[in-house]
This record gives sequence, structure tokens and C-alpha cells, in this order.
Amino acid sequence: MAYVLGFFAADGNMIKNKRGGHFIEFQITDGELLERIRELLNSNHKITICNRNKRCKTLYRLQIGSKIIYNDLLKLGLTPNKSKTIKLPIVPDKYFPNFLRGYFDGDGNVTVCTYKRKERNNKPTTILRSGFTSGSKSFLAVLKNQLLKEEVVRGGTLYYSSNGWRLYFSINDSKRLYWYMYKGLKRNDRLFLKRKKLVFEKYLGA
Repeated sequence: MAYVLGFFAADGNMIKNKRGGHFIEFQITDGELLERIRELLNSNHKITICNRNKRCKTLYRLQIGSKIIYNDLLKLGLTPNKSKTIKLPIVPDKYFPNFLRGYFDGDGNVTVCTYKRKERNNKPTTILRSGFTSGSKSFLAVLKNQLLKEEVVRGGTLYYSSNGWRLYFSINDSKRLYWYMYKGLKRNDRLFLKRKKLVFEKYLGA
């Protein structure tokens, strides 16, 4: 459930309608992952497809009506329109890698790029970078401190760009993040976005 909480913190919505109904909602582009989340939540609610214009990817939507879950999320520091007010939930240390992987799958990214460095006679250099985005600077600052405290990373750069805050890590810290988020996965554990995991593994040769 820690993974689902992390993913919801990144990509979930909390809705309270005029009739007093309480809902949580996921809208993501990966239908297979949403199926796994629905299974974990023991939900039989229908996953619907939200077709947008041809330039955008298809969105898969799952909405669950539950006042109990809604209120539990409030207690954990999540709120409607949470992008700028979100607080890092208190997650037990043993579950934090799952929470972090969930948040990473929602609002994280990893890239491998190659460029030429003049000081090395234009010899190609390949680098790995990873990071998280949020509308809340304080959320990412607390997240960074948590990762430093647990000695998962040794640095990290927090900055504002393109209407949002970003926390980015260089090669060595990105490697550490990979092992932290994925090392505890069991063979039958499918709670991760394959495409992001593969970017790490392409660089690491895993």
C-alpha cells in the first residue's frame, strides 16, 4: 500500500462533491499499472478511458467512492488540490522505498544522455540523471532531507523551473536511488513502471 500512497501523492486526486460524496481518483497513461493498483485496493470499480486529442496519450481513469479512504488520506497530509500544499506522509522506514518508487512513477523521471566534453577532446560521455517534481518546494526539501538522513543519497539539487520545483540527482546518487527503490522487489512484485526501471538498467547494464 505504500507504493499506492506514493503514486497517489504524485498523480491522485481527492474529490468531494456537492452531495457530500467522497472520492479518490487516479488518471494515468499506463492502464496495466492502474489494473495492479485496483487489485491492491480490492476494488471492482471500472477503469474508464479518457480519450483526448490525437497529440496526447490516452488516459486511464479509476474513481473510487470512499469516505474512509478520503479521511485517511487527509490524516496523512494529503488534500484536494494538493499540488502546492502536499506534505510528506509519515511512512515507516521499511516501507519508504515502496512509497518513493510510487512517487517516482508518478512524478519522477530518469534520463540517460550522451554528450561530448571539450576538455576530453570531444570524447563522448554518457550520464545518468534522475529526479522528482512537485508544486511544493517544502515537500521536495523534506524528501531530500529524508533521503540524506537515511544515507540513500549524498547530495541533490533543488530548483525551480517551468512552473514547478525539481529535485535532481547526479550519476552516483541516481544509482543509489535505483538500488533503494528496486532492490527489495520480489519476482512477482509488479508495482513499478517498467519503462522507467529499464532506463536505469540500460545505463547500469543490469
